[in-house]
Amino acid sequence: MILLQSSSKFLLQTLLNRVNNLEKAVELDYQWVEFGDVRYHIQVTMKNPQYLSLSVSLPIPPPETIFYGGLPVGALEAIKAAYIGIVQILDPPRDGFNLTLKLNLSKLPAQDEQRQVLLVKIASVREVVLGAPLAVVLRSLSSKTVSPNLNQLVAIVHRPKESFFVLPQAEKVTVIFPMRFKDSIDTILATSFLQELIEARRSAGLQNAPLCSWSLSPPPELKEVPAEALSANAGFVTFVIYPRHVEGKKLEKTVWSLSTFHAYASYHVKCSEGFMHSRMRRRVDSLIQALDRAKPDSEASMGTGQSKSFKGLSLKDSRTNSSS
Repeated sequence: MILLQSSSKFLLQTLLNRVNNLEKAVELDYQWVEFGDVRYHIQVTMKNPQYLSLSVSLPIPPPETIFYGGLPVGALEAIKAAYIGIVQILDPPRDGFNLTLKLNLSKLPAQDEQRQVLLVKIASVREVVLGAPLAVVLRSLSSKTVSPNLNQLVAIVHRPKESFFVLPQAEKVTVIFPMRFKDSIDTILATSFLQELIEARRSAGLQNAPLCSWSLSPPPELKEVPAEALSANAGFVTFVIYPRHVEGKKLEKTVWSLSTFHAYASYHVKCSEGFMHSRMRRRVDSLIQALDRAKPDSEASMGTGQSKSFKGLSLKDSRTNSSS
């Protein structure tokens, strides 16, 4: 299984190229989409080559989620804490985007290692913004408290018009994912994959991993959630997070792993589907080769004047042959 990286590869490569050629005045204007839901836009002008404008468009939030100024709860505070000193938040953002950041690349740390760490953090802006509410809840869990702003069931957007749910408590945090897939084949494969994931958690080597369960029906924690938010054709996956899972550096990894769990499951479903398709193609190729070997040699038949075709005998011919 693969764990998805938190940083955008294209964004990180663009930042590195720009930092390494900061003295060169160039004009950049790139737009791209990652994970099928987050859209990026980068701009650099010839007039101010040391400044880079980064705009981010987030998934459309469903009604049950809470956004402030177009951003999830705690996102602004998370951005200011992560990019202190080099980032200016533009208000309002560019049209069609939820967030626009103005980066002063000349203020990056002089040491290569520190600069690389900060650039990776900038390229992980999706994690910083979308994972902000979950980070607030899990940070409170590490101190065994409950955030006063997020002290009940919280809906967090992770895909267009889709959310997962977090129930914060002082001793644990319950995270519930309604799993939805558009394709019927993907739904079947995802159901099998999720059941295998739950079984794998029971092995001896994963005893310290978060508890997880899967069910076709919504768990009791979601009894107050509107029915339209619980339409899941691949069931519900529940994780129980304890303080030991968010200690120290584990916090960021846990936030990212939970924020991208649906993408993680979708990736493995598509890989499984591609693997089965390749196996079927190889099987069909082997059957065609077997049929080709069974064909008579037409050239040899023409040389000898004898026919070796698979022409069937008529009923009259078969009776004549049997009587003779």
